[in-house]
Amino acid sequence: MPHPPLALALDASDALQLGPLALLGVLYARRGWTLAGSGHPVPRWPQACFYSGLLVIAAALTSLGGAAEELLYAHMIEHLLLGDIGALLIVLGLTGPTLAPILRIGLFDRLRALSHPVIAFPLWALDLYVWHLPALYQAALRDPSVHALQHAMFLAAGINMWMCLFGPLPTPSWFGNLGKLVYIVAVRLAGAVLGNVFLWSGTVFYPFYLRGDARFHIAPIADQNLAGAIMMVEGSVLTLGLFCWLFLRTAREGEERQDLLDFARARGLELTDARAARAVSAGRGAELRRRLEGRAGATERL
Repeated sequence: MPHPPLALALDASDALQLGPLALLGVLYARRGWTLAGSGHPVPRWPQACFYSGLLVIAAALTSLGGAAEELLYAHMIEHLLLGDIGALLIVLGLTGPTLAPILRIGLFDRLRALSHPVIAFPLWALDLYVWHLPALYQAALRDPSVHALQHAMFLAAGINMWMCLFGPLPTPSWFGNLGKLVYIVAVRLAGAVLGNVFLWSGTVFYPFYLRGDARFHIAPIADQNLAGAIMMVEGSVLTLGLFCWLFLRTAREGEERQDLLDFARARGLELTDARAARAVSAGRGAELRRRLEGRAGATERL
Protein backbone atom coordinates (compact mmCIF):
# COMPACT_ATOMS: atom_id res chain seq x y z
CA MET A 1 0.00 0.00 0.00
CA PRO A 2 1.49 3.39 -0.96
CA HIS A 3 2.23 5.84 1.84
CA PRO A 4 0.19 9.06 1.96
CA PRO A 5 1.95 12.18 0.69
CA LEU A 6 4.18 13.59 3.40
CA ALA A 7 2.63 17.08 3.29
CA LEU A 8 -0.88 15.68 3.82
CA ALA A 9 0.26 13.45 6.66
CA LEU A 10 1.96 16.34 8.37
CA ASP A 11 -1.07 18.58 8.00
CA ALA A 12 -3.37 16.00 9.56
CA SER A 13 -0.92 15.23 12.34
CA ASP A 14 -0.39 18.92 13.07
CA ALA A 15 -4.13 19.51 13.37
CA LEU A 16 -4.52 16.56 15.74
CA GLN A 17 -1.66 17.65 17.98
CA LEU A 18 -1.35 21.43 17.86
CA GLY A 19 -5.09 22.00 18.37
CA PRO A 20 -5.23 20.46 21.86
CA LEU A 21 -1.91 22.13 22.66
CA ALA A 22 -3.36 25.55 21.86
CA LEU A 23 -6.46 24.75 23.91
CA LEU A 24 -4.26 23.83 26.86
CA GLY A 25 -2.53 27.20 26.63
CA VAL A 26 -5.86 29.06 26.52
CA LEU A 27 -7.19 27.18 29.56
CA TYR A 28 -4.01 27.89 31.53
CA ALA A 29 -4.17 31.59 30.63
CA ARG A 30 -7.85 31.77 31.60
CA ARG A 31 -7.12 30.18 34.98
CA GLY A 32 -4.25 32.62 35.46
CA TRP A 33 -6.54 35.58 34.81
CA THR A 34 -9.09 34.22 37.27
CA LEU A 35 -6.49 33.80 39.99
CA ALA A 36 -5.01 37.24 39.32
CA GLY A 37 -8.48 38.78 39.61
CA SER A 38 -8.96 37.13 42.99
CA GLY A 39 -5.68 38.52 44.27
CA HIS A 40 -3.71 35.27 44.02
CA PRO A 41 -1.80 35.51 40.71
CA VAL A 42 0.29 32.64 39.41
CA PRO A 43 3.98 33.56 39.94
CA ARG A 44 5.90 34.53 36.82
CA TRP A 45 8.35 31.63 37.02
CA PRO A 46 5.70 28.87 36.71
CA GLN A 47 3.99 30.79 33.92
CA ALA A 48 7.26 31.13 32.02
CA CYS A 49 7.93 27.40 32.44
CA PHE A 50 4.47 26.38 31.28
CA TYR A 51 4.41 28.52 28.16
CA SER A 52 8.01 27.55 27.37
CA GLY A 53 6.94 23.92 27.57
CA LEU A 54 4.16 24.55 25.06
CA LEU A 55 6.61 26.30 22.75
CA VAL A 56 9.13 23.45 22.99
CA ILE A 57 6.44 20.92 22.13
CA ALA A 58 5.06 23.00 19.26
CA ALA A 59 8.56 23.59 17.87
CA ALA A 60 9.34 19.87 18.04
CA LEU A 61 6.14 18.98 16.18
CA THR A 62 6.45 21.62 13.47
CA SER A 63 10.17 22.04 12.87
CA LEU A 64 11.13 18.36 13.22
CA GLY A 65 7.96 16.77 11.88
CA GLY A 66 9.18 16.35 8.30
CA ALA A 67 12.66 15.18 9.21
CA ALA A 68 11.24 12.81 11.85
CA GLU A 69 9.29 11.06 9.07
CA GLU A 70 12.54 10.21 7.30
CA LEU A 71 15.29 9.91 9.93
CA LEU A 72 15.14 7.98 13.18
CA TYR A 73 17.56 10.25 15.03
CA ALA A 74 15.41 13.30 14.18
CA HIS A 75 12.36 11.47 15.46
CA MET A 76 14.25 10.63 18.65
CA ILE A 77 14.98 14.32 19.20
CA GLU A 78 11.29 15.07 18.70
CA HIS A 79 10.25 12.46 21.26
CA LEU A 80 12.79 13.63 23.84
CA LEU A 81 11.59 17.21 23.47
CA LEU A 82 8.00 16.03 23.95
CA GLY A 83 8.29 13.45 26.70
CA ASP A 84 11.24 14.86 28.66
CA ILE A 85 11.88 18.58 28.19
CA GLY A 86 8.41 19.78 27.24
CA ALA A 87 6.71 17.62 29.89
CA LEU A 88 9.15 18.80 32.56
CA LEU A 89 8.53 22.47 31.76
CA ILE A 90 4.77 21.99 31.88
CA VAL A 91 4.97 20.35 35.32
CA LEU A 92 7.17 23.20 36.57
CA GLY A 93 4.40 25.53 35.46
CA LEU A 94 1.68 23.83 37.50
CA THR A 95 0.66 25.01 40.96
CA GLY A 96 -2.00 23.87 43.38
CA PRO A 97 -4.38 26.75 42.55
CA THR A 98 -4.04 26.22 38.79
CA LEU A 99 -4.99 22.55 39.16
CA ALA A 100 -7.79 23.10 41.68
CA PRO A 101 -10.71 23.30 39.16
CA ILE A 102 -9.54 20.11 37.44
CA LEU A 103 -9.17 18.21 40.70
CA ARG A 104 -12.74 19.16 41.68
CA ILE A 105 -13.91 16.91 38.83
CA GLY A 106 -14.39 13.43 40.28
CA LEU A 107 -12.71 11.51 37.46
CA PHE A 108 -9.58 13.65 37.45
CA ASP A 109 -9.39 13.64 41.23
CA ARG A 110 -9.35 9.83 41.18
CA LEU A 111 -6.66 9.88 38.49
CA ARG A 112 -4.32 11.52 41.02
CA ALA A 113 -3.51 7.99 42.15
CA LEU A 114 -1.56 7.55 38.91
CA SER A 115 0.96 10.16 40.07
CA HIS A 116 2.06 7.96 42.98
CA PRO A 117 5.78 7.21 42.41
CA VAL A 118 5.23 3.44 42.52
CA ILE A 119 2.66 3.76 39.72
CA ALA A 120 4.04 6.69 37.70
CA PHE A 121 7.42 5.13 36.96
CA PRO A 122 6.12 1.77 35.63
CA LEU A 123 3.51 3.57 33.51
CA TRP A 124 6.18 5.81 32.00
CA ALA A 125 8.57 2.91 31.33
CA LEU A 126 5.81 0.75 29.83
CA ASP A 127 4.70 3.59 27.57
CA LEU A 128 8.29 4.20 26.45
CA TYR A 129 9.08 0.60 25.60
CA VAL A 130 5.76 -0.45 24.09
CA TRP A 131 5.67 2.46 21.64
CA HIS A 132 9.20 1.59 20.48
CA LEU A 133 8.17 -1.90 19.45
CA PRO A 134 8.64 -2.01 15.65
CA ALA A 135 4.99 -2.79 14.84
CA LEU A 136 3.55 0.09 16.89
CA TYR A 137 6.33 2.54 16.09
CA GLN A 138 5.95 2.09 12.33
CA ALA A 139 2.16 2.14 12.59
CA ALA A 140 2.50 5.64 14.07
CA LEU A 141 4.71 6.66 11.16
CA ARG A 142 2.12 5.49 8.62
CA ASP A 143 -1.06 6.79 10.29
CA PRO A 144 -1.35 10.43 11.50
CA SER A 145 -4.00 9.55 14.09
CA VAL A 146 -1.82 6.81 15.61
CA HIS A 147 1.12 9.21 15.49
CA ALA A 148 -0.86 11.82 17.39
CA LEU A 149 -1.88 9.19 19.96
CA GLN A 150 1.77 8.17 20.37
CA HIS A 151 2.85 11.76 21.00
CA ALA A 152 -0.06 12.38 23.38
CA MET A 153 0.86 9.30 25.42
CA PHE A 154 4.55 10.24 25.50
CA LEU A 155 3.60 13.69 26.78
CA ALA A 156 1.03 12.44 29.31
CA ALA A 157 3.36 9.75 30.67
CA GLY A 158 6.20 12.28 30.88
CA ILE A 159 4.06 14.80 32.76
CA ASN A 160 2.88 12.11 35.16
CA MET A 161 6.46 10.90 35.69
CA TRP A 162 7.78 14.42 36.45
CA MET A 163 4.79 15.19 38.69
CA CYS A 164 6.28 13.01 41.43
CA LEU A 165 9.38 15.21 41.59
CA PHE A 166 8.15 18.71 40.80
CA GLY A 167 4.36 18.72 40.81
CA PRO A 168 2.09 20.35 43.40
CA LEU A 169 0.30 17.10 44.29
CA PRO A 170 1.17 15.51 47.65
CA THR A 171 3.59 12.58 47.66
CA PRO A 172 3.96 9.70 50.18
CA SER A 173 5.84 10.45 53.38
CA TRP A 174 8.58 7.96 52.42
CA PHE A 175 9.22 9.78 49.15
CA GLY A 176 11.79 12.15 50.58
CA ASN A 177 15.12 13.11 49.09
CA LEU A 178 16.43 9.54 49.22
CA GLY A 179 13.26 8.28 47.56
CA LYS A 180 13.59 10.96 44.88
CA LEU A 181 17.21 9.94 44.27
CA VAL A 182 16.19 6.31 43.73
CA TYR A 183 13.35 7.46 41.46
CA ILE A 184 15.67 9.59 39.31
CA VAL A 185 18.16 6.74 38.97
CA ALA A 186 15.39 4.29 38.02
CA VAL A 187 14.00 6.62 35.35
CA ARG A 188 17.40 7.29 33.83
CA LEU A 189 18.38 3.59 33.89
CA ALA A 190 15.16 2.67 32.07
CA GLY A 191 15.91 5.26 29.40
CA ALA A 192 19.57 4.25 29.22
CA VAL A 193 18.70 0.60 28.54
CA LEU A 194 16.63 1.56 25.50
CA GLY A 195 19.30 4.03 24.38
CA ASN A 196 21.95 1.32 24.56
CA VAL A 197 19.78 -1.03 22.50
CA PHE A 198 19.67 1.55 19.71
CA LEU A 199 23.31 2.49 20.13
CA TRP A 200 24.86 -0.98 19.99
CA SER A 201 22.39 -3.09 18.06
CA GLY A 202 23.45 -4.31 14.65
CA THR A 203 19.85 -4.94 13.56
CA VAL A 204 17.69 -2.29 11.88
CA PHE A 205 14.42 -2.11 13.83
CA TYR A 206 12.41 0.25 11.62
CA PRO A 207 12.62 -0.43 7.86
CA PHE A 208 10.26 2.51 7.33
CA TYR A 209 13.30 4.82 7.50
CA LEU A 210 15.25 3.06 4.73
CA ARG A 211 14.01 5.48 2.08
CA GLY A 212 14.87 8.54 4.15
CA ASP A 213 18.28 7.15 5.09
CA ALA A 214 19.04 6.63 1.41
CA ARG A 215 17.90 10.15 0.57
CA PHE A 216 20.15 11.69 3.23
CA HIS A 217 23.03 9.31 2.45
CA ILE A 218 23.21 7.79 5.93
CA ALA A 219 23.44 4.08 6.66
CA PRO A 220 20.27 2.78 8.39
CA ILE A 221 22.26 1.27 11.25
CA ALA A 222 24.20 4.53 11.66
CA ASP A 223 20.91 6.44 11.87
CA GLN A 224 19.72 4.05 14.56
CA ASN A 225 23.00 4.21 16.48
CA LEU A 226 22.91 8.01 16.36
CA ALA A 227 19.37 7.97 17.77
CA GLY A 228 20.61 5.87 20.68
CA ALA A 229 23.58 8.19 21.27
CA ILE A 230 21.28 11.23 21.34
CA MET A 231 19.05 9.48 23.86
CA MET A 232 22.04 8.63 26.05
CA VAL A 233 23.51 12.15 25.96
CA GLU A 234 20.19 13.83 26.69
CA GLY A 235 19.53 11.46 29.56
CA SER A 236 23.00 12.02 31.02
CA VAL A 237 22.71 15.82 30.90
CA LEU A 238 19.23 15.76 32.38
CA THR A 239 20.28 13.37 35.13
CA LEU A 240 23.23 15.57 36.05
CA GLY A 241 20.89 18.53 36.33
CA LEU A 242 18.49 16.52 38.50
CA PHE A 243 21.30 15.43 40.81
CA CYS A 244 22.38 19.05 41.22
CA TRP A 245 18.79 20.07 41.96
CA LEU A 246 18.41 17.30 44.54
CA PHE A 247 21.71 18.19 46.23
CA LEU A 248 20.72 21.86 46.52
CA ARG A 249 17.24 20.90 47.72
CA THR A 250 18.70 18.65 50.41
CA ALA A 251 21.07 21.37 51.60
CA ARG A 252 18.31 24.01 51.64
CA GLU A 253 15.89 21.77 53.49
CA GLY A 254 18.53 20.86 56.08
CA GLU A 255 19.25 24.52 56.74
CA GLU A 256 15.56 25.43 56.94
CA ARG A 257 14.84 22.52 59.29
CA GLN A 258 17.67 23.52 61.60
CA ASP A 259 16.48 27.14 61.63
CA LEU A 260 13.01 26.00 62.73
CA LEU A 261 14.44 23.83 65.48
CA ASP A 262 16.70 26.63 66.72
CA PHE A 263 13.80 29.10 66.69
CA ALA A 264 11.59 26.74 68.70
CA ARG A 265 14.33 25.90 71.17
CA ALA A 266 15.23 29.56 71.75
CA ARG A 267 11.61 30.35 72.67
CA GLY A 268 10.94 27.23 74.70
CA LEU A 269 8.51 25.75 72.19
CA GLU A 270 8.13 22.03 71.54
CA LEU A 271 9.12 20.98 68.03
CA THR A 272 10.39 17.55 67.10
CA ASP A 273 12.95 16.99 64.38
CA ALA A 274 10.51 14.71 62.54
CA ARG A 275 7.77 17.36 62.44
CA ALA A 276 10.16 20.04 61.22
CA ALA A 277 11.50 17.68 58.53
CA ARG A 278 7.98 16.82 57.31
CA ALA A 279 6.98 20.48 57.09
CA VAL A 280 10.11 21.46 55.19
CA SER A 281 9.88 18.49 52.82
CA ALA A 282 6.26 19.40 52.00
CA GLY A 283 7.20 23.03 51.34
CA ARG A 284 5.40 24.24 54.46
CA GLY A 285 8.39 25.41 56.45
CA ALA A 286 7.30 29.05 56.26
CA GLU A 287 3.79 28.11 57.42
CA LEU A 288 5.21 26.23 60.40
CA ARG A 289 7.43 29.19 61.21
CA ARG A 290 4.40 31.51 61.32
CA ARG A 291 2.59 29.11 63.65
CA LEU A 292 5.60 28.97 65.96
CA GLU A 293 5.84 32.77 65.96
CA GLY A 294 2.14 32.99 66.84
CA ARG A 295 2.58 30.55 69.73
CA ALA A 296 5.66 32.44 70.91
CA GLY A 297 3.78 35.76 70.79
CA ALA A 298 0.86 34.30 72.76
CA THR A 299 3.24 32.94 75.39
CA GLU A 300 4.97 36.30 75.75
CA ARG A 301 1.66 38.12 76.23
CA LEU A 302 0.80 35.73 79.03
